[in-house]
Amino acid sequence: MHDRVAVKPTLGPKQGVYGGHLASLSFDVEVRGSGTADGPPDIGDLLQACGFAETVSVGTSVTYDPASSSLESATIYYHQDGKLHTITGARGTVSFNLEAGGRIVASFTMTGHHAESDTALPSPTYDTTIPPVFVNASFAVGGYAGVIGALSFDIANTIAMPPNPNEADGYGEIRITNRDVTGSIDPEDTLIATNDWLGDLEAGASMALDTGVLGSTAGNQVQISMPAIYYREMSPGDRDGIRTREIGFGAVEDTGDDQLSLIFS
Repeated sequence: MHDRVAVKPTLGPKQGVYGGHLASLSFDVEVRGSGTADGPPDIGDLLQACGFAETVSVGTSVTYDPASSSLESATIYYHQDGKLHTITGARGTVSFNLEAGGRIVASFTMTGHHAESDTALPSPTYDTTIPPVFVNASFAVGGYAGVIGALSFDIANTIAMPPNPNEADGYGEIRITNRDVTGSIDPEDTLIATNDWLGDLEAGASMALDTGVLGSTAGNQVQISMPAIYYREMSPGDRDGIRTREIGFGAVEDTGDDQLSLIFS
């Protein structure tokens, strides 16, 4: 709504003018496989709308890597109290959280063009697949198998919402214009001779991070890898009386559009 400021003898404002709108939707999704090694997972379409490219290796895996061109968008339908909300041309960003002994959770924020209508609630069939959990992993950073309580990372896409007077809602194509992958880990502290956490920060070391394969059932396994992370910040921490390092990191490209990979197998 646009305010209208006018010179007039009374104090009240004039009625605002509607100039169009977009919609943003945020939600969490547990990360799990499709049941077949080369079948895209149920979050596959959302990942592509967050700037990932999907690569299917027949009979083996489905991999999602960041992309910088030919980016997909999505149409999202959500039902609420007898009303259907439709978000078209949606693109967004996503973050992930892995806690020891817990599920992998993806948190999406999607933005697009919005419409709504009265529609009866559907009767869906819900997936009963149990997602893999963050146990029995082979987590390593810089080749060292650090003991962590949690790993989190954010794709941190920049979402542009350019105005367009030729569109009914006043906005043009929703676009992803940048990404800056960041994350955090909380490893138990060690002797310098075992692993020099601070030294790696001071040296600006580039290191690979890998969770190893999570899950034991083919078709419901996930692996997360980043070929080149570097520590951005570090502070002392405590977990149940055990000294830790609270580390924030950035993930950069190694050869291009490869800051991280999500591999479902």
